[in-house]
Amino acid sequence: MAEPYHKKWSLPFHFCKLCSMSALPAVPAGPPTAPATLAGAVAAAETEPSACTVPVERPLRRDAERNRQRILEAAREAFAHDGLSVTLDEIGRRAGVGVGTVYRRFPDKEQLIDALFEDRINELVLLAENCLGFADPWDGLIHFLERATWEQACDRGFKEVALSGSIGYERCSRIRQLMFPLVSRLVARAQDGGMLRADLAPTDVPMLQLMLGFLSECTRDVDAEVWRRYLGILTDGLRTRRDEPTSLAHDPLTPEQTQQTMQAARPGAR
Repeated sequence: MAEPYHKKWSLPFHFCKLCSMSALPAVPAGPPTAPATLAGAVAAAETEPSACTVPVERPLRRDAERNRQRILEAAREAFAHDGLSVTLDEIGRRAGVGVGTVYRRFPDKEQLIDALFEDRINELVLLAENCLGFADPWDGLIHFLERATWEQACDRGFKEVALSGSIGYERCSRIRQLMFPLVSRLVARAQDGGMLRADLAPTDVPMLQLMLGFLSECTRDVDAEVWRRYLGILTDGLRTRRDEPTSLAHDPLTPEQTQQTMQAARPGAR
């Protein structure tokens, strides 16, 4: 006759008693207690010691941030020298990281441009706000024109971001929404003071910057500072009155430099 199932698979009493004494934790008397809230449960779980707890190290996170900074620095230099046409592949090569790393951090160039030029745009806004604080409204307007042109002459990518309407429509629209009211106030202050010709419109200012920006682009490899001379000529034309022409801040180009500039201005030459 076969043994009953419970007897066939039951363990000796002394073995069960040993397990109950040594292997199982003691059960406290009384009803079990539980954290009153979910937050309490989470806190209890986090503070509960566990044999499976392993210290978490995050060297990849530090590596990722270091790679991000290398990508931004390489992009800053590449855009400043060659403009926004530089590819992400080329930026990765200059940064010394793989192409996959670049695309993980910045899936498209627009995100990289936004990350790189956000601070520069804010600086341009701050420049206009500071110029509004000049005691002499004419000096405030001229300082804004000079400093903004200098920023664009030194950084081809920033010039394209600030003045181009074809690169990132939403970004350009936001820049204009920020800058137009400030430029309008700079113009109005100078006109109210009788120093700026009354027929100048605020929309003329970005056109003047576009003219100077194109000139600085064409003379970049000929004479990088010659735009200052033409800024002086332009601002003399903006004045309502003057006793004598303003002294120009830079020497003229030589005939050879003029020829080089004209060649650089041809379509497709840059």
